[in-house]
Amino acid sequence: MIEIVARSEAMREAVRLAERVAGTNANVLVTGESGVGKDALAFYIHSQSTRAAQSFVKIDCATLPSGLLEAELFGYERGAFTGASEEKPGRLEASHRGTLVLDEIAYMSVDSQAKLLRVIETREFERLGGRRTIKVDARLMALTNVDLAEAVKRQHFREDLYYRLNVVHIPVPPLRERREDLPALAQGFVKSYAAKHGRQLSALSPAALSLLTEYDFPGNVRELANTIERAVIVATGKRIDVGDLPESIRAAVSVQRRRVQPLSLAEVEGEYIEEVLGLTKGNKTEAARILGISRKNLYEKLARRSKDEGGRMNDVGEG
Repeated sequence: MIEIVARSEAMREAVRLAERVAGTNANVLVTGESGVGKDALAFYIHSQSTRAAQSFVKIDCATLPSGLLEAELFGYERGAFTGASEEKPGRLEASHRGTLVLDEIAYMSVDSQAKLLRVIETREFERLGGRRTIKVDARLMALTNVDLAEAVKRQHFREDLYYRLNVVHIPVPPLRERREDLPALAQGFVKSYAAKHGRQLSALSPAALSLLTEYDFPGNVRELANTIERAVIVATGKRIDVGDLPESIRAAVSVQRRRVQPLSLAEVEGEYIEEVLGLTKGNKTEAARILGISRKNLYEKLARRSKDEGGRMNDVGEG
């Protein structure tokens, strides 16, 4: 699960709202683009609530067809349908006195929405194929990357259910709007994935971190996590350098820089030298060979660039 880091004001506001609602039993609607960490915020709310010691149950509405979703949500009795050879409690029963998270709620069919609405209103339900009424006390949280208000207008989502779920709305900002959080997130992922894969890595180089901070990350925190995991696996040094990052990210940032401000010839040369040094893991002898210049000439160019840009290249190790 994606961890919560709130150095940016946008994310701090989301966490503040989460903390205020945690002590209540109000239903919560958490929205945001894919990969921003909606499930992490939902778990944070649960962990800060009076239900923290009870179950935290999640069901993904996007991955299950309507019939199977209802069977998973409500449970079923033996013989309820073909293949139901024994009874099975559903997620609602499992979340009694705890929290039930409905991930990607917008993908739930209108028929299933009606049944969920009844549970919210009466706090009771029956298993599929059953007659026994089961009472449930569960805190509901719905997660979605869809504009539910717009879905209501298009009659893809029940208006009454929308208002029942949207008691408190917490929007989670995309990573590009909370860049201050990226360094801490990235470092946390380095530590986590280094331990997972048994790698002796401790950090990202300043140049690699700078590059990541400039990238927009359309896949948000999940994409950052995947990027760091890949870099941890392919890195050969004690830290992740520019050359360990995907070419697609390096190319995207290069294009962004040129769009913001045309580069001078010296800046183009400096960026290319930096990229080559990243590819060679800071080995200046190898970098000079690729660049077609002498090692002495490379040092001179680095010294000039360091003086002009306040030592931006000083983090690159000796070769």
